[in-house]
Order: sequence, then C-alpha cells, then structure tokens
Amino acid sequence: MSTEVPGDERRTLLAFIESQRTALREAAQGLTEEQAASRPSASELSVSGLLKHAAICELGWLRMAQGETERPEGDWADGFRLVGDETITSVLALWDEVRQETEAFILAVPSLDDSFPLPPAPWFPQDTKVSMRWMLLHLVEEFARHAGHADIVRETIDGTRAMG
Repeated sequence: MSTEVPGDERRTLLAFIESQRTALREAAQGLTEEQAASRPSASELSVSGLLKHAAICELGWLRMAQGETERPEGDWADGFRLVGDETITSVLALWDEVRQETEAFILAVPSLDDSFPLPPAPWFPQDTKVSMRWMLLHLVEEFARHAGHADIVRETIDGTRAMG
C-alpha cells in the first residue's frame, strides 16, 4: 500500500507538521496521567506538559497569523504542565481543534507569502514580520524539537522508544 505525498506546498508543510504532531502524541500512548506528568530526566519536561505546550504554542502562532494581538496571561511554567482539571485527553482534544483551525486557515489564506508582525518580545527582533510559510516551518521545528524531548522522557519512564 502506498501513501500519496501531497504535491502542493501548503499541504506538504501541513503534512510535515502533522507528522511531528503524531510523534508527540505517540509519546503519550499507554501512559497513565501520573506517568505522563512525571519528570524523570534532568529537565522539568513531562510528556503531558510537552503536549500542552505544543497545543498552546500552535494556537498562539495561529492567533498571531490571524491578526490577534492579545497575549494570554498566566504563569509561563503552567504552559508546560497540566493544571486544574486538565488531562491528556482534554489537551489532545484542544490540540485537535487547533489543528483543524490551523489547516483551514492555511488552506484559505491567499498566499503563504502573506505576513504578520511578531509581537514585542525579547526573543523576537523588533518590528519584524514573518510569512505564513515561516510560521509553518517554525511549527515543524518546534514540534520536532519537542517530539525528541518527549521521546527521551518516555524512554526514561518505561523504556518505550518511538523509533526503533
């Protein structure tokens, strides 16, 4: 059975993003809430925290691309851990909604060359705009980095590896 590879740039970039989303999500498969929240490595990262971070990160980039400038308030560290009544299931459901919205937005945007301004932040160059294409490539980079983190955390928890 062969899988069709998308030929247009938008669908190709979305497919790469989805591949990295899948890698992150698979790191959580079969873990209990407690295991997924554990931080067994030297870092403060957990599998469930990485899932939440990826979902809210994508949502943040989508909102910036859509022209929304309001930044969410809250504790930065809470973006890397489940709080209150959040569960793996609720975070994955949020991410599914964000994924659908991102895909619909990108497929409808007139051009991947369309740009939007980056908000003022110490880590962004001042008065900089980025294209939709840049945003999609950034999401690939962000998710791939965190999929690697999640893989290491998962392997530390129970020896399960995503690759091999």
